[in-house]
Amino acid sequence: MRTRESEEMYLETILLLKQKSTNVHSVDVVGELNYAKSSVSRGMNLLVKNGYITMDRVTGVIEFTEKGREKANNIYERHRVLTKALEKIGASAEMAEENACRIEHVISEEMFEIIKKFVNEG
Repeated sequence: MRTRESEEMYLETILLLKQKSTNVHSVDVVGELNYAKSSVSRGMNLLVKNGYITMDRVTGVIEFTEKGREKANNIYERHRVLTKALEKIGASAEMAEENACRIEHVISEEMFEIIKKFVNEG
């Protein structure tokens, strides 16, 4: 069963924030996604419960578990490959980015591998 889209968005956002700063907190996710603090709090609790992240009780710093980092990297790879594929077939960078963000959550692994092969061969 696939992770829900919102969980994938949180994981990808945390990954991107960690590329900018080692200490990522829930408030950073709130700012990046423009979601309500309560929604992000519930989302972070679900990620902890599902074993994707840990949150330091004192500092609030978010860290990936091995499982979480792997999942986040896979989601981000789908995003990058799909964006490139959409640009390759004529979409503007902005349109490709926006649509890749939606597609990455619903595409099957088999279809993703086909698109990945297409992007890498070109």
